[in-house]
Amino acid sequence: MHHHLNVDPAGHRTDSFTPSSVSITRTFPSVSIVPPIVDLLKQGAAVAIGVSGGKDSQAAAMATFECLDRIGHSGPRLLIHADLGSVEWSDSLPTCERLSDRLGAELIVVRRKQGGLMDRWESRWRSNVARYENLSTVTLVPCWSTPAMRFCTSEMKTSKIHGELKRRFSRLPIVSVTGVRREESPQRARAEIFDHKPGERIWIWRPILEWSEAEVFSSLDFWGIEPHPAYRRFGLTRVSCRFCIMSSLPDLVAAAAQPEAHDLYRQMVGLECRSTFAFQSSRWLGDIAPHLLEPRIRDLLAMAKEKADRRREAERRLTKPMLYVKGWPTRMLSDGEADLLAEVRSEVSAMLGFRARYRDRPSIHARYAELLDMHASRGRAA
Repeated sequence: MHHHLNVDPAGHRTDSFTPSSVSITRTFPSVSIVPPIVDLLKQGAAVAIGVSGGKDSQAAAMATFECLDRIGHSGPRLLIHADLGSVEWSDSLPTCERLSDRLGAELIVVRRKQGGLMDRWESRWRSNVARYENLSTVTLVPCWSTPAMRFCTSEMKTSKIHGELKRRFSRLPIVSVTGVRREESPQRARAEIFDHKPGERIWIWRPILEWSEAEVFSSLDFWGIEPHPAYRRFGLTRVSCRFCIMSSLPDLVAAAAQPEAHDLYRQMVGLECRSTFAFQSSRWLGDIAPHLLEPRIRDLLAMAKEKADRRREAERRLTKPMLYVKGWPTRMLSDGEADLLAEVRSEVSAMLGFRARYRDRPSIHARYAELLDMHASRGRAA
């Protein structure tokens, strides 16, 4: 059940606010809130609003603080930003800082100790190569985050933010606010106003889940808040990383047009060339703005695309029962399967310049026996 606070019968607030001499009528809904969240807020739970610099988190922060004031929330409240390093727009952190000044709230910034998201993609590729060379996996996997495997969000943002909040508020329930909206994607359309895992001290609250994009911008205009320049100056529809795995083609093109993104663009295309994996499964970042690349890199990109086709073709010869599954390997390979794997590994290794071990039948059988033995002894120890 949704409880919208202080709204007229049409579901809109109609009071006026004057950021300057112009009177702007309020034309956006109040927040979506449910009884469990109201109860937590009345008990003085800590409230932390995740802010990225994007419009939705700006609107969620303003609307949440207004709601907290209205219901007399007396607990601690703050803004928290996960900084992903070189992939971030240079305006993102300053946008969050201006918001924290406006609200008079502390802004906490969390970062991954081992480096930003670009470092994570690079290290993921290095570990991918090492695992392949050592036959700890059967096929190569993308170094990039994917829509199905968004470790950029889960590992670099959510877990860092939640870890910091639990350290900071060891004795209080915590309400973690996010600016997610149903309209953004089919997956987000299924989101609930709040989530809570039993036994956890963190409740996730999505106060602007039902808002439209127009209502978000309208709220920022009403409050006199300048959205991130990426929307109105750079021409992007969403603000996340400079180049996001979820970005549309027009957004990638708009991002590549910004001089501040050029060094990162070249670095990312370099990783596409080395790994033979396109940044988005069917779209190479190197094709977005080839004029920014040196001729040598354009040649390397063309070679990487060709190698990607050959790598996929080689790996397609492996039969389904041979592929990696949880708990792999679950059995020894037949002689024919070991020969096939040896052939594919030799081909892929030569193509990508790997120093792969286990490239003949006897060494593959020996490696599988070793891995199965390791699993068995781990099982006995458990």
